[in-house]
This record gives sequence, structure tokens and C-alpha cells, in this order.
Amino acid sequence: MSSALEVLRTGPQVLLEDAGRPGLAAVGVGRSGAADRAAHRLACRLLGHADAPAALEVLLGGLVVRARGRMLVAVTGAVGPLALDGRPVPPAAVLELVDGAELALGAPASGLRSYLAVRGGLDVPAVLGSRSTDVLAGLGPPPVRVGDVLPVGAAPATFPHVDHAARWAPPTGDVVLDVLPGPRSSWVGGLDAVVRGGWVVGPDSDRVGVRLRPVGPPLLRLPEHAGVELASEGMVRGAVQLPPGGEAVVFLADHPVTGGYPVVAVLTDAAADRAAQLRPGESVRLRPATPRRGP
Repeated sequence: MSSALEVLRTGPQVLLEDAGRPGLAAVGVGRSGAADRAAHRLACRLLGHADAPAALEVLLGGLVVRARGRMLVAVTGAVGPLALDGRPVPPAAVLELVDGAELALGAPASGLRSYLAVRGGLDVPAVLGSRSTDVLAGLGPPPVRVGDVLPVGAAPATFPHVDHAARWAPPTGDVVLDVLPGPRSSWVGGLDAVVRGGWVVGPDSDRVGVRLRPVGPPLLRLPEHAGVELASEGMVRGAVQLPPGGEAVVFLADHPVTGGYPVVAVLTDAAADRAAQLRPGESVRLRPATPRRGP
């Protein structure tokens, strides 16, 4: 009998996510995939995966699952209390679940999204080559519900090399995100103008984008660009778009493939992962990314 995860309880949102659908933007399909790619990859690597199979992306904890069959799992990202059959267990570690064992994810103290990966991946039907849920496009499997039984796929040929990774959890306090100049930085006076002020994460943030509200005076276009219409152009994860009014939107995993507002900066990959862990009300500062040195 093949193994599976039975969902006993969910929190605010639980989605299936893998590495997404790269390379389809030309036909209007965004990549989607795990919002915090680094955390997702770490969970998969702990279990011996060189690729990034489907795992559970858990928003603010609350998930309880029961193992059907024996399996190895790992939890990374915004890790809160973890309990295996009521006993505390560490995050970012290889955990063995025997048949009938129950794993519970509590609410994280910092960060937003946790990743529960299973050795073998969760083997639900793929859509356009991915098992990711794209909440904007409505592609992929529906949100995970209580009572779902998620089959586990075949284990890879490679084996786990470590049983625990150095823990990284989103820190508390002001968050600094590294940015590069965007194609329209000059519309607001350059990257210096973009990074000058502070921001606060809005409550209407989701997997599509993080909405940043200015702490001080809003970031506005220079007079020569005020009111200028901009044709829609391609968007990437981490793009910092500036709608009218000075509020900024940082695009995340399920962002639209095009947009018509100026992109004044672009987050680095690492910063985009960090942005996926931002909570409403957190303070954010943008910082020019330091160029890499050496080969």
C-alpha cells in the first residue's frame, strides 16, 4: 500500500506548492510555486530531493496531519511549535512518521509561511507540469481541506545526507529588503528615492503581492512622468510596482504576468523569499543590493 498524508485540521490556508510553472509567461501563465522558494527547497533537500516536489505551504500554522504508512518529513520556513504525537520535535530536521502518527504545526512566532515536505513529494495530479496552486489564475489543485488524503510519490534514488539543518527563522523587528534598480526607477528620481523612506505591510497582502504603505511622504513620480500612460509590460517576482498614490506593491509567487504601473525597483531572489514571510503591520526598509564580487 502506498503511503499518504491525511489532513485532520487546517489553519487559515494550506496550499500544495512545488517549483511552479516556469517558461509559460508568453502564453499568459505565471510561474506560481512556493512563495518562499528557499524554505521549500531546504525542506526538499533535507529529504534527499535534488528537485523540488510538491509540499504543503501552511499559512500561520494550524495544520494537523496523520501519516498513512511510514514516511520521512521535514518542516521549514516560518516554524512555530511542532509536535509529533504530542511530543515537541525540531524544525528543519528529518522526522520519521510511523503509520498513524500525527504531526501538528502551531502558530509561528515570526514569519508567515511554513513548508511541510514529504520524502517522495505529494503526488496529486499536475496541471501544465506543476502541482502548484495559483490563487490568481485558479490553476492547480484546490486549497487543502480537512479530510483530504494526499498520496505520497516514489522516493528519489538519493538519500538524506543530514538529519538537521541550521535553523533560520524570519527575525522580528524592522525588515530590510535588498533591491536593484527597476526599469522605471528614473520616474521617481532613481533608486535613492525608492530606498529613502520606510514602509509598513498592509493587511491586504497575499500570495499575489505584498502591499507596502509609506510611513512618511508617499513616493510619487517626478512631474515630467506624472499622468503618463504606460503600456503593460512583463512582470517578474520581486518587482516593486508603484500605483498612483504612493503605495507600493511587491509582486510574489502568484503575480500577474504583465502590469501597467511603473516598476521602480526589483527585489533580489533572497529578498523576495523574505517578503513572502512578511506579516501585516511589520515595518520594512528597502536597501540597495550590494553587487557580488568574484567569479
